Amino acid sequence: MHRSTLLILLGSAWLSIAPLQAQAQGVGGGAHPVDAAGNKAAYNLARDTAAANYKSARAACDAITGNPKDVCIADAKAARVRTEEEADAYYRNTLKAFTQSRLRIASANFDRDKARCNALTGNDKDVCISQAKATLISVQADAKADSKTIEARADARADKQTAAYKVALEKCDAFAGAVKDNCVSTAKTQFGK
Repeated sequence: MHRSTLLILLGSAWLSIAPLQAQAQGVGGGAHPVDAAGNKAAYNLARDTAAANYKSARAACDAITGNPKDVCIADAKAARVRTEEEADAYYRNTLKAFTQSRLRIASANFDRDKARCNALTGNDKDVCISQAKATLISVQADAKADSKTIEARADARADKQTAAYKVALEKCDAFAGAVKDNCVSTAKTQFGK
């Protein structure tokens, strides 16, 4: 499956497509850290950038104390995880990689949300944690459902193509000799067989 198809199917549930559109149009500044699937140099650059940004954000958190410091650290970790996971997904460029990235990002966001909830007390804290868990479960369910939907559509597309190929071959049976051979060859070319 093509990367652009996968991203469009995943839609806003995971990544913003605007940076990819800007990249495709040659507009600078908004390009994704990993420009092409399998680009090891871009992948390493994205991971190094994520690590440097985390280190910088973490250092800024040291000036804060108490729960705001915990939230600051959790924000920095969530940002690092998001950048690293997106880079990894683009590098591996598989449905499984994109799904795993969505799940890991959701988990990091849940940890961040729990840190924010720790500033609250009593029922407010309980509600906050319940909301964070509900959000995590929702994102996980969406990621898994999207993955299954994409796989099902790919299977359906392959089944339809196989059926159309069989029809084309059946039509070739009406011919004989070189004409039939040419018809079969054309059908094989058309359906990539």
